[in-house]
Amino acid sequence: MTQLEARPQAGDTGGAAAPREGGGVRGKGLGGNSVGLTGSTVIGISTVAPVYCLTSTLGATAAVVGLQMPAIFLAGFLPMLLVAFAYRELNRVMPDCGTSFTWTVKAFGPKVGWMCGWGLVVATIIVLSNLAGVATSFFWLLAGEITGSESVAALDGNKAVHILTVLTLIAIATAISYRGMTATKSVQYALVGLQLLVLAIFVAMAVGKAGEFETSLSFSAEWLNPFAVESFAAFTAGLSLSIFMYWGWDACLSANEETTGSGKTPGRAALIAMVVLVGSYLVTGVVAQMAVGSGETGLGLANPETSDNVFAVLAGPVMGTGLGVLLFVAVLASAAASLQTTFIPVARTVLAMSTYEALPASFRKVNPRFKTPGLATVVAGVGTGAFYTVMSLLSENVLTDTIYALGLMICFYYSLTAFACAWYFRREIRRSGRDLLYKGVFPVLGGLMLAAVFAKTLYDMWDPSYSGSSVGGVGTVFVIGVGLLLLGLVIMLVMNRRSPAFFRGEVLKRDTPSLVIAD
Repeated sequence: MTQLEARPQAGDTGGAAAPREGGGVRGKGLGGNSVGLTGSTVIGISTVAPVYCLTSTLGATAAVVGLQMPAIFLAGFLPMLLVAFAYRELNRVMPDCGTSFTWTVKAFGPKVGWMCGWGLVVATIIVLSNLAGVATSFFWLLAGEITGSESVAALDGNKAVHILTVLTLIAIATAISYRGMTATKSVQYALVGLQLLVLAIFVAMAVGKAGEFETSLSFSAEWLNPFAVESFAAFTAGLSLSIFMYWGWDACLSANEETTGSGKTPGRAALIAMVVLVGSYLVTGVVAQMAVGSGETGLGLANPETSDNVFAVLAGPVMGTGLGVLLFVAVLASAAASLQTTFIPVARTVLAMSTYEALPASFRKVNPRFKTPGLATVVAGVGTGAFYTVMSLLSENVLTDTIYALGLMICFYYSLTAFACAWYFRREIRRSGRDLLYKGVFPVLGGLMLAAVFAKTLYDMWDPSYSGSSVGGVGTVFVIGVGLLLLGLVIMLVMNRRSPAFFRGEVLKRDTPSLVIAD
C-alpha cells in the first residue's frame, strides 16, 4: 500500500529532512540545494531563449500587427507577469517540482490537475522540437559561413539531413540534462551570457544603422499603443506569438526542490527573468523596426521570405560580415541552451505525476548518481524527436505551426494554474490588501486574459489560412493543438483504470505536505 511521507518545506528549512518515527523523511530523490538565486534566474532566462525567440517571432509578429509589434510585446508581458505572481504565491506554500500539476490537483481535483500537467508536458515537447529545428538551421548556416560554402549551408534544406541533425541535437541535450542540475547550471552561465552580450551588440549597431536602409523608419510612440492594431483577430494572433516569447520562465519553479530556499527563491528568480526578458524584447523590437522597418519587401521584418528567421538576414547588413557571424553563434547558443534547460520542467512534472500515481511508477525513478528523473528525461527526448520527425513529414511550415500550437498549450495550462491560485487561497484573500491582489485579483486577471486568447485562437485556428496549411480542410495548427489535448484525455482515461486511487482523490489532497515520495 502506498504511503506518502512528508518532509518540511525547503523554503523554511533549507531542505533538511526532519526525522520521523520509523525512519527519516525523504524527498523525491532530486539533488537539493543545487541552485541559488542567480542560477535559478539564469535557468529561467535560458529556457525562454530570448535571442532564439526574437529571430523566430520578430518577423511573424510584424507580419500580423505591423508597427505595433513592440506594443504586442508589452501586451504579452502583462498576463505573464500576473500569472508569475500566482506561481510565486503557490510555490511559497507548495514548493513541489510538479508545479502546475500539483497545484491544480489540490485546487480543482485530479482530473483537471492531470490535464493541466499534460498541457505543460505537451507544451514542453512542442517547444523542444521547435528549438531543435531552429538550432539545426543556424548550425548549417554557421557552418556555411565558416567554410564559405553555400552548398554546406544548403544542407539544412535537405529534409533527411535536417531531421538527422535535429535528432542528434536532441540526443546531446538529453544527455546533458540527464547529468543533473549542476551540469545544466555550468553550461547555462556561459550560453546565456553570450547571447545577451551579442544581442546588446546587435541593438547598438542597429541604432547606428537606422536611416541607412530604404525601409528604415523614425521612432514613433504609436508603436507602443496596442489599441492601434487594426483588428481584434490580428491582436489575438500577435498576442499568441508574444506569449510564446515569454514561455519558459517557470522552469525555475520546476527546479524548486533542487533550489536553495525553494519556497521563495524560484518565485523571485521568475520575476527577475521576466523583467530581463521584457526589456530585451522591447529594446530589440524598437531598434530593429527603426533600422529596417516592418514592411513586406527588402529587409523589412514582415518580408514573407525571411520573417521566420530575421536574424539570419539582418546579421550581415546590420553587423557586417565579421560580427554577423556572432549573431549566428548567439542564436545557435540560445536555442541550444534552451533545448537543454527545457528538459527540466517536463522531466520533473512527469516525475511528480508518477510519484502521485497519476502516471506509471517507472517514471518516478531518480538516477542515484546524478539525482535526476532519468527515465522521464530520456522519454521526453524520445518523444520530442518523434514529434518533430512526424511534424516535418506532415507540415511544410513546421516551425511556424509548432509555435502557434505551443501558444495554445501555454494559454491552457497557465490560465488553469492562475485560476487554481485564486481558488486555493480563496479563504485567505480577505486577510490583507496584499493577499487580495497577489492571491486573488492578479491571478484571476491573468487567467482571464490567457483564457480569452486560448478561446479566440482556437476559433481562428480552424481556418486553414491561419497558418497556411490544412489537414482534411481544417487548419493544421487546430489539428495539432486539439489532437494533442484529446490524446491527453485518452491517456488520462487509461490511467484512471490503472490508478483509481489518484483519480478518486485519495493520493494527492489539499492537505498533502509538499516534497513527498511514494514508497
